[in-house]
Amino acid sequence: MIFAYFWKNFFIMGSKVLFIFTLISGLFFQVLPSQTTYSIVAVDPITGEVGSAGASCVDLDRFGFETDDFVGELFPGEGAINTQAWYIPRNQQNAAKKFESGMSPDQIIQWLTKNDADGNPNLRQYGLVRMVKDGAQAAAFTGDSTISYAGQIVGDNYAIQGNILSGADVLERMEEAFLTTEGDLTCKLLAALEAAAFPGADTRCLGNITSSLFAYLKVAQPSDPKDEPSVLYSVRTAMGDEKEPVILLRNKMRAEGLCR
Repeated sequence: MIFAYFWKNFFIMGSKVLFIFTLISGLFFQVLPSQTTYSIVAVDPITGEVGSAGASCVDLDRFGFETDDFVGELFPGEGAINTQAWYIPRNQQNAAKKFESGMSPDQIIQWLTKNDADGNPNLRQYGLVRMVKDGAQAAAFTGDSTISYAGQIVGDNYAIQGNILSGADVLERMEEAFLTTEGDLTCKLLAALEAAAFPGADTRCLGNITSSLFAYLKVAQPSDPKDEPSVLYSVRTAMGDEKEPVILLRNKMRAEGLCR
């Protein structure tokens, strides 16, 4: 009888623990897909082109994302913003409003970290670039609570950032490719993505033998309407496909005569 009483209470307690664990796990993995891994924003002060490109090990179909390029926002003739790592649309919307108000990249980041939509800026990552009279200004931010490896590289006219990476070399390879590749902004952004297209660049995709599950690239000319960039390409795959999305993206672009 004592044993039966003990077993009954043990079972009830175990069920409660299992329920709580399942609930927490469900909430965790519901948020986790919003992580975005590596990306770059850049401008060409001479041509006036602005661009954004990135990739991540997230199955967009599984989690209901309608577009592949949601991380980046372009402002034709002015600059670009990438919002990632525990992505929240409100933070991106706020960043866009501050950009349109004339704030510099550094000022926008300072504002965002003080006014995070959920009050936790340490989970966020941003990359911003804006054209100015004498060239360009760029800035980036990586919160202390983003998943390692996480970091950023900022140049005169570009910002490269990433999280859940195999190491700093992912960002370093992207920078080297961007700086040494000849051609227009589109081809330089593509080269940056290709430089990180190795298995496990996003550590979650190592078992899939790819760098990521989706990739995008977009570039706007100064005369392009907002949200209608002249160049917009993207590819999405699923875990288990074992197909490198960056290479598929490159092949799609080359098939249409770009960056051969």
